[in-house]
Amino acid sequence: MFKKVAPYIGENKKYTIAAVVLMIIGIFANTVPYFFLYQIISPLTKGESIDLSFILIRVIAVAVCELIFAFCYTQGLGYSHVSAYNTLKNLRVSLQGKMEKQPLGNIQELGTGRIKKVFTDDIDQIELLLAHAIPEGIANIAIPVLIIILMFIASWKVAILSIVPIILGMFAMGKMMKSGLSKMNAYYESAARMNNTIIEYVNGMEVVKVFNKDGDSYKRFGDVVKSYRDFTLDWYRVCWPWMAIYASILPCLVLLMVPVGSLFVIGESVAMDKLILVLCMSFAVGPSILKALNFAGKFPQLNYKIAELEKMMEHPPLKEGKSEFKGRNRDVSFNNVHFGYGEKEVLHGISLELKQGTTTALVGESGSGKSTLAKLLVHYYDIDQGSIEIGGQDITDMSLEALNDQVAYVSQEQFLFNTSLYENILIGKPGATGDEVLDAAHRAQCDEFLERLPLGIETLAGDGGKQLSGGERQRISLARAILKNAPIIVLDEATAFMDPENEEKMKAAIDEIIKDKTVLVIAHRLSTIKNADKICVIKDGNCIAADTHDKLLESSSEYKKLWEASVSASTWKIKEGGPAA
Repeated sequence: MFKKVAPYIGENKKYTIAAVVLMIIGIFANTVPYFFLYQIISPLTKGESIDLSFILIRVIAVAVCELIFAFCYTQGLGYSHVSAYNTLKNLRVSLQGKMEKQPLGNIQELGTGRIKKVFTDDIDQIELLLAHAIPEGIANIAIPVLIIILMFIASWKVAILSIVPIILGMFAMGKMMKSGLSKMNAYYESAARMNNTIIEYVNGMEVVKVFNKDGDSYKRFGDVVKSYRDFTLDWYRVCWPWMAIYASILPCLVLLMVPVGSLFVIGESVAMDKLILVLCMSFAVGPSILKALNFAGKFPQLNYKIAELEKMMEHPPLKEGKSEFKGRNRDVSFNNVHFGYGEKEVLHGISLELKQGTTTALVGESGSGKSTLAKLLVHYYDIDQGSIEIGGQDITDMSLEALNDQVAYVSQEQFLFNTSLYENILIGKPGATGDEVLDAAHRAQCDEFLERLPLGIETLAGDGGKQLSGGERQRISLARAILKNAPIIVLDEATAFMDPENEEKMKAAIDEIIKDKTVLVIAHRLSTIKNADKICVIKDGNCIAADTHDKLLESSSEYKKLWEASVSASTWKIKEGGPAA
């Protein structure tokens, strides 16, 4: 396990070594008083007299030892925490870098609950290993080993008696760890499910309340929490008996030493002062070993957590080149594209041409593969077979930065950070001037609602953009795309939040984005794309027809069905005092 952590420690290893050395010195200083105790007791057992100065000197020596212990232990913990938190920083930065190379789809499949748990809870737990288990564990094992050697030198007969409780305690510890490991996977899987469900429950609270689904939603919430409780208690029930055994036996090295050692003294095979010496030394062994073994119980958990971090990175990183964009133009080509989620293929050899400066629309029923096709263009996933090219250059040959410079992606759900609306728009082009940001907001038809806000464009968006309506958030995202000014635009349900009052504003904003661009657009409202240069009908992962609106109405029964359904939906209304018409 230390090999897994070592690459992240780096130059901080010197602090860990310093912490171990200081703690060994500190724990050794904390055990020396037991020898002074022996020096005081031994003469008394022999009937020898000792003066007050003899005792006073040793009391002062004990006080000095305790001060050394306090200083060294505190300094050691300071160094170990410097090393630990720098290592955690390195671990998080490394994990972030690896995640950025993963397909975004794979990251979403993990769930925000699991990612949060790994990035915060699980990595924080590793702090216990780095700041405590390594330095304290090593020190608390090294000193007892030294003392046990000295105990054997003093009297091997009595020392053997002290080893028996250690062996029994270690056996109980081993049984506890073996039993605990068998339950660990189920426990952590249950914790991940609970985290994801809690986040889903909180995020969906509005829908739950509006549609009176409190009972169903709370039942699911309650079930996963109870499941986590049951797994936790089941795990602890297995471990507790063994934990109680080793926790009660290990500190009691005198369990056999006092009765059997007394018989040795009576039989004159061991001198009284030797028994007292070994007894005094044993008082320093049990607590240290117990403390070290308490950390040992954490190692399997930490092993699991590090394995989970590595498991998140099991997916191959996106196929990414290092070259800049070298395409001859902004034509987009999908060449025999196959793609699937896991073992289920959802796109079956689609070939499609998007000419520079034209608008191509994808239509089809939900689940037909439209959004998947759009996401593949922005390299959301790697395709399984075929290629996607821009101007004749495969998108996997260029760097992600180069690809992102060429393509702007606007989906129906655009995330806004809890910063000012100005800063949210600036994401589209971080080096833009203030005038460019304001112009983008104006062209995206944001003026109307920005004028209402108390701080205008400097107003905070709120968590996830909650200060704005869906349509307003959409226009901020459109302003981002206008500011970015990429030559290729992907609009995935970008008009999803378009209401009748703002329909013209949204259309005007979109017109600003797509002006003179290569555009791929997905929309359920077919009326918004009927003037596209080409409309492709996607069904069950295949492109079954591609032409203009008028020609598709004549040649494609599937498109005609979709168009009639769209027209019917747009004219649907509620009759006063009667059913829908």
